[in-house]
Amino acid sequence: MEQMNANPFHGFQLVAVSSSKRMLISTKDTCLKPVAWKDALNASETPVDFSAVQSTLRELAEQGETAVFIDNTSSQAVAEMYPGLLDAGIAVVTPNKKAFSGEVALYQGIVLADAKRGKYLYESTVGAGLPIISTLKDLVETGDKVLKIEGVFSGTMSYIFNNFSAVEGSNESFSSIVKVARAQGYTEPNPADDLNGADVARKLTILARIIPEMKDEQGNFPLLHGYRSVETTSLIQDAPSSAVSNGDEFMKWLPEQDTHFAQMREQAAGEGSVLRYVGVVDVKNKIVKAELAKYPKTHPFATSLGGSDNIIMFHTERYGKRPLIIQGAGAGNDVTAMGVMSDVLKLMRP
Repeated sequence: MEQMNANPFHGFQLVAVSSSKRMLISTKDTCLKPVAWKDALNASETPVDFSAVQSTLRELAEQGETAVFIDNTSSQAVAEMYPGLLDAGIAVVTPNKKAFSGEVALYQGIVLADAKRGKYLYESTVGAGLPIISTLKDLVETGDKVLKIEGVFSGTMSYIFNNFSAVEGSNESFSSIVKVARAQGYTEPNPADDLNGADVARKLTILARIIPEMKDEQGNFPLLHGYRSVETTSLIQDAPSSAVSNGDEFMKWLPEQDTHFAQMREQAAGEGSVLRYVGVVDVKNKIVKAELAKYPKTHPFATSLGGSDNIIMFHTERYGKRPLIIQGAGAGNDVTAMGVMSDVLKLMRP
């Protein structure tokens, strides 16, 4: 909102703004002001009604205006609105992974609707503000052949294993590092939601569906059931249900796994390697997997990462001997907002 207000030359007009409980929507007599939206939204008594928002945006689209629906939620229900929005000529910009990493039917509906009228941009679904999706699309659309994508896609997993399995060695327990990560806001309130690997699996699904060679012989998109179809190694598969559903209970249970992780770290170190939780899209073999793997201490995944950075390697025919690497902060409000805003600006450009 602040960026929109700071760049009046782009001609943004705020039509509606909503939280999960209330919303503001412009009328013929009132126009929303980006500079005062927070106070106005908090004071609003108007319940959320996305159909009213869609109707207003549809009218603008029919008048030839560029109408954009920005979804900053992680809601499945909102994601399922995308085909209808796009079909009405309303563009969609979002960091919400649900629509692009779930059942293939919804994804197909979005792609078909995009081909007809609306446009959708979702750069920030993978790597926040890092140019990962746009780079992959550029490679594909200019005729390069993607052979493999591999990377550390989770800022949480990156932070944990950069500290737990450092090149210079570490004696800290796995649970103590997760505890610090949680306290510093690197994990979800319940770290089980990060350590189950689902977030990485969603990001891999999004990327795999962009690659033409990942389709089957009938031209169907890969991963029929989305991220659930990805071969995913969960780091908490032995956790009791009480721990999986409650963050505090999970942290009480996690120290029971310290010996197991310490043994894995010791074995990797004995081989001159470190542990990293990675995602891989192997195009040649049509394998998509998220796993805890060993990498030599000289590998970029071992030497180049710091904090909660993401790092992604594109192995292609053009970038054969030396893969194309993108690295940087892959999570956080500021960089995610940058990715969303960048997509909005792309829609504004002629």
